[in-house]
Amino acid sequence: MIKYAALLVLISMVFGPVAAQDTLPKFTVTTQGKGRNIISWTNTYPKITQISIQRSQDSLRNFRTILSVPDPTVPQNGFVDTKAPTSFSFYRIFIVLDSGKYIFSESKRPFWDTAKKTAPPPPDKNGLNGKRVIISDSITSNESESIRDKLNEKNPDTEIKKPEPEKIFIVKRRDSIVAEVSEKKLKSFRDSVVYKTKDTLLFRSRDTILIKPFVPKEVYRPSKFVFTEKDGNVAIALPEAGSKHYSIKFFDEKENPLFEIQRVKESSLLLDKANFLHAGWFRFELYEDGKLKEKHRFYIPKDF
Repeated sequence: MIKYAALLVLISMVFGPVAAQDTLPKFTVTTQGKGRNIISWTNTYPKITQISIQRSQDSLRNFRTILSVPDPTVPQNGFVDTKAPTSFSFYRIFIVLDSGKYIFSESKRPFWDTAKKTAPPPPDKNGLNGKRVIISDSITSNESESIRDKLNEKNPDTEIKKPEPEKIFIVKRRDSIVAEVSEKKLKSFRDSVVYKTKDTLLFRSRDTILIKPFVPKEVYRPSKFVFTEKDGNVAIALPEAGSKHYSIKFFDEKENPLFEIQRVKESSLLLDKANFLHAGWFRFELYEDGKLKEKHRFYIPKDF
């Protein structure tokens, strides 16, 4: 009976417990300090409609939602909270299933990821690399040597470091979150935005990207009906003035009315620039048979 007990201790020490990856409603939260906390999870629910991350300074009350995940069906996902008041806030996950049922996970505080390379302990006089095993007197010397050899097999030099959650970038347009992109997909996302829409991507912080919409530069094209000639006078060109009823209203740049020509009877007409009193931009509305034909502007130069 003592032999079996010794073998049971041997198996538990050699093979040890295997760490399983947490799946929803369980999750992992670690900290890198300075209010930078990483929340990650694995989703195995077949149908799910919402995942929201909530934060509180208390483990039971005052939880507030800080993010609703755009695509809750992603199998592995995460979020970097860079606005946490401290590195030890409490977090929980709110889950809504397709049936309408909802689940709150347990609240957790972040823990420091301290996995690092460690040197093996020095061998003791029995050559057991620092492991202390008490062997019953009823075990033979051959069995004792076998246990020692088994304990010294596959003694790793390093602790196995858990893989870090994939880095997630938050994409914002102004103050609104429009997407969350993994580090692997960042390049394709950048290409689709910059090359297809000409928008600019700016890194606001290490994990936050701001979209600056592309605003095309306005190019002025003068009207073919009302335009300014080289001397600054305003020309009116209406080839069908004899057969159609044309009228024109003139305004300053602030849309204040200046004057109106109720009927243009000539196909080509020249207005002296003195009629407009000063240089600058002016606007006009051209009507054809009572209907607005064109609304545009023209410029009288400063050498007025």
